[in-house]
Amino acid sequence: MDHYVEIRLQPDPEFPVHQLMNALFAKLHRTLVEQGSTDIGVSFPAAGTQATGMGDRMRLHGPEPALHRCMTQHWLKGMHDHAHCSDLLSVPDGCSQQTVRRVQALGGSDLRRLRKRLMARTNCSAEEAARQVPDAAAERLKLPFLTMRSASTGQTFRVFVQQAAAGQQQDGAFNTYGFSRTATLPHFD
Repeated sequence: MDHYVEIRLQPDPEFPVHQLMNALFAKLHRTLVEQGSTDIGVSFPAAGTQATGMGDRMRLHGPEPALHRCMTQHWLKGMHDHAHCSDLLSVPDGCSQQTVRRVQALGGSDLRRLRKRLMARTNCSAEEAARQVPDAAAERLKLPFLTMRSASTGQTFRVFVQQAAAGQQQDGAFNTYGFSRTATLPHFD
C-alpha cells in the first residue's frame, strides 16, 4: 500500500458527520462492488469509540493505478459540497501498520441458530436450549460503526469497524467494504 487518498468531511449544519460518513462509505462500497476491487483498503484516522463514531476522515489505500481508477469513477457525485478529497499521495516512510476489519456481533438470529443446533445434537427441548443459550449471550459491541442499507433487502444494518495495530506489513486482498482480516494498512497522522 504505497499510495492513499484522504477524504475529509466538511461541517454541515443540516447533516451530522456520522450521517455524511454513512453516505460516503455506502458510495465507496457500491464503487468497489462495481469494479470488483480487491486492492483498495479503507481506514478511518479520526475514528474513536462507539460514542464518538467514525470521525470526519476516510482514507483509501492502495496501489496508484487502483486508486486512480477508483477516483475517476465519479462515485463522489452528490458529495462535493460535503467532502474534500486530497490528491493521490505517497504514504509517508516509516509509518506503523494496522488492520481494519469488520466485526459482527452475535445477535438474535445467531442465538436461534445455536439453539436449533443444540436441540438437534442433544435432543433437548426448546426450553432447555433457551436456558443453555440465553438471550444474554448476545454480544454488545463497543466499537464505532457505520450504518448501511442493503440494496437487496432494504434493511439497515450496522458495520462495526475495528482498527488495531499490527506488528508488520502483511499483503492480502480486501473485500468490497475495503476491509481485510489479514492485510495491513499504513497508519499515520
